[in-house]
This record gives sequence, structure tokens and C-alpha cells, in this order.
Amino acid sequence: MKPLDEARILLHTATLLDASDVMVAVFDPDDRLRYANKAFREAWFIGEKEEPLWAELMRRNYLARRGTVLATSDFDAWLLSTLSRRGKTGRRAFETDLHDGRWLWMTETTEASGWMLCVASDITSIRSDERSLRQDRDQALKAALTDELTGVASRRFVMTKLQELLFQNNDNGKTVGCLCVLDIDNFKYINDRFGHVVGDAILKDFAVTIHRMIRKTDVLGRVGGEEFLLLLPGAAPADAEALLEKMLVAIRHSSPLSDQVSFRYTFSAGIACGNAGEDPADAYRRADLALYAAKMRGRDQIALDPTIRSMTGSP
Repeated sequence: MKPLDEARILLHTATLLDASDVMVAVFDPDDRLRYANKAFREAWFIGEKEEPLWAELMRRNYLARRGTVLATSDFDAWLLSTLSRRGKTGRRAFETDLHDGRWLWMTETTEASGWMLCVASDITSIRSDERSLRQDRDQALKAALTDELTGVASRRFVMTKLQELLFQNNDNGKTVGCLCVLDIDNFKYINDRFGHVVGDAILKDFAVTIHRMIRKTDVLGRVGGEEFLLLLPGAAPADAEALLEKMLVAIRHSSPLSDQVSFRYTFSAGIACGNAGEDPADAYRRADLALYAAKMRGRDQIALDPTIRSMTGSP
């Protein structure tokens, strides 16, 4: 195909999309809007030249009571919960309401690189009783996939994503990324000395702090107690280690208790490579054993699964 033909096709495509009632948008790996047709921009109040981050867009529309209807009194908690699932699945479909009374069917298609295509269609004409049933179903599903206390992904969600990561291709044995088990240090002592209210505050602070530092394609989930699982698709061990070192620093400087500003806490982590075709339980066990080694060495540090050291030749 000649370049001129390609340019003409792109021009006609953009023109047709702008004339369509279907809402279409593209977000980059940082979740910044890079394209939106006229219908999408009008529905979510986006200027013609604007390229906002998705989180910024949702925050300003929430405060202005326009765009998506968010049934929450705590926007930040809603945002954390939603970001823990947004962009983690190749294709996701769901329903959403707009403040102008429209009811939309929306699909999100995400590449492994993090680029996302959003397409929304108006389904307001569907019977109201069916709509209510669908909304109840969606709320129940969201609850099952979200950790109630911290707002990040639940054990069920993150373990499902681990299995998908390990079985996303047939090239058995190929490294497909890293998995990291993170555990807050001395958490039982904190609970016993300061009480469970303080313990809950630390868990929430930890989840928020760590989640701010990950990519859209990464997955953070609470797997039980004070233990979290972080999936880093496509990441090399050195990249995972560098990221976790930054996380150690961020947590050391975090101040989770407003009435005890001097209170500090730490965490330890174990890193393992995920290999295509591997049993998820085996991969998790290797990362967990690395975490145990970090704890035994004094906590507030990272340890690598021994097979990583043998692969890289590091001591």
C-alpha cells in the first residue's frame, strides 16, 4: 500500500470516528489519554487538545459531579481499588453510568505493553430491571476481586494473574517476568503493642505507597495478613530488584500515623523469576523462600531466589 493511501485511510478513519456515536479513546502505558473521538471527549468533558492522565480525569469529573457516576464517598479509596485491576487484563467489559443519565457498555483492550483501547456504547434502552441485576452482579464481582481493607487486588485476583502470566505462551521455561513476595516486618508486634486499628492503618499505607510506584501492567495484591504479592510482567531480576530498593526507601520514610509522626515501619521482600509453563505454586514458593532468607538476614531488605543468582552469575 502506498504511503498516500495509508494517510488517506487514517484521515477517513479519524473523520468517521468523530462522526460516530460510539465513544473511543486510546491511553498510553502511563495511562495518559493519547486519542479520543468527539463522542468520548463530550461524555467525559475533555478539551480538544487535552491529554489528561486517566486518574486526573476521573478525579476532576468526580469533584464536578459529571462524567462517570461513582458510588463512593472516598474517591482515593475507589481510585486505588480500580487501578489495582485497570489494565491488568487483555480484555475487560463492564457497564457504567454517566451523570447525564446514559448507561454505557464499555470494553477495555490492553496490549502487553500497556497501551489501552477504550470503546463505550450507549445501552440506556435496556430494561431497568435487567440493569439492576447487572449492576448487582458487577458489584459482587468487584468485591470478590478486591481486598476489602487495603483496596488493592484480592488473593483470588492476583493468583489468577500469576497463572495467566506463567501460561501466556507455549515457550516453556522462558522467563516471563518476576514475582515478588512482600511482607511487613514485625507486624504481629505492631498489632500487639499498638492495636489492630494501627495495624490496619499500616496495611492501608503500605498498599497505597507501593501501588503508586508500579506500572499499569504490574499487579499488586494482598494474599493474606501482612503479605502481598507483586507481579512484574516482562521485568528482568535487576529491574525488579532496583524497583524494590526504591520501595524499601519509600516505606522507611512513610509516616502512616497522623498522631504519631515519628512512627516508622519497614518490609522485606523475596524475588523469583516466573518461567512459562511453571506451576504457580512452585513459583510462589521460590519467592516466599527468598523472602524468608531476607527475614533471616535481618529484615528491611531484599533477597533473590538462588536460581536467579545462578542465572546471572551474581554472588
